[in-house]
Amino acid sequence: MAPPIVLGIESSCDETGAGLVRDGVLLGHAVASSMDEHARYGGVVPEIASRAHLHALRPVVGQALDEAGLRLSDIDAVAVTTGPGLSGALQVGLAGAKGIAYALGVPLHGVHHLAGHVAADTLEHGPLPNPCMVLIVSGGHTSLLRVRSLARDPIAHLGDTLDDAGECFDKVARAFGLPYPGGPAIDQAARTGDPRAVDFPRPLPGSYDFSFSGLKTAAARWAEGHPGRELPVANGAASLQEAIADVLTRKAVAACVEHGVGTLVVVGGVAANSRVRSLAEERCQAAGINLRVPPLKLCTDNGAMIAAVGDLLVRAGAEPAPLNVSIDPSAPLEYAALHPVSTTTKSVAA
Repeated sequence: MAPPIVLGIESSCDETGAGLVRDGVLLGHAVASSMDEHARYGGVVPEIASRAHLHALRPVVGQALDEAGLRLSDIDAVAVTTGPGLSGALQVGLAGAKGIAYALGVPLHGVHHLAGHVAADTLEHGPLPNPCMVLIVSGGHTSLLRVRSLARDPIAHLGDTLDDAGECFDKVARAFGLPYPGGPAIDQAARTGDPRAVDFPRPLPGSYDFSFSGLKTAAARWAEGHPGRELPVANGAASLQEAIADVLTRKAVAACVEHGVGTLVVVGGVAANSRVRSLAEERCQAAGINLRVPPLKLCTDNGAMIAAVGDLLVRAGAEPAPLNVSIDPSAPLEYAALHPVSTTTKSVAA
């Protein structure tokens, strides 16, 4: 028999994604973003995101199927992000995934959003080494993980963010007068700046945990210190980016060395940052560590990464989600599969 085809659906924030994976190979995927609708507010508005998912989900699934040359009836399993994320946005994706799975009579798998980011790399570079070190930097989440079998084993946390993580880029960009989203805007502005111009702090140097609130505040205070004068945005952006890249890559490489792990995988939206990528490559090469970073199209939220997790779970013989699977907007990352059960449904059934 041919390996199963897994449809993945992602709707945790402002991207609606669908992807199709079979035996570790990406067959097709499509993404619709509501980012432009949020730009006027300087950040994601949950209600706008949820309504955008409602409009985009069906067309995105259709586009992914068309790219893969498949029909809906060819799908053998469905995987969907059930957390963490925006509650209303997650509900839209889960409702759509349940409808497809139940209509086709195929299993449904709930997936942790951050595990999806980890699995995204397998679509480009093949199976993850066992073990490997993973640095996730995505929106409100920054984690340093030791990963073995993503489909079978628990995920060991060596360090996590203690505050607002990757959204530091968005908030500092606003203080610098740069547009939303802040990550690409700061990356672009930094290209003509001096990364040594401003001595921004490197938080928590003796720990594998991360904290960016102090760095965000330092950058805002620096911007406020130029009243009536033109703000040297390029220098500020380059210095901020250097501080973030320095902290992320230094800790990740140190963890690899301390734990004897030979591969570092950097994933999540901030993995698209040019300085994070280049500094990680430089430091991994110096330490004799193999670096894996997904292509840019797989760094930001997408359905392909959720399909990749679903594909791993199906091939590992994992149990599908129960019929009353629900969302968990603040789910901790312990396993790739995430099958929270609705207490309301349980009460009604009782």
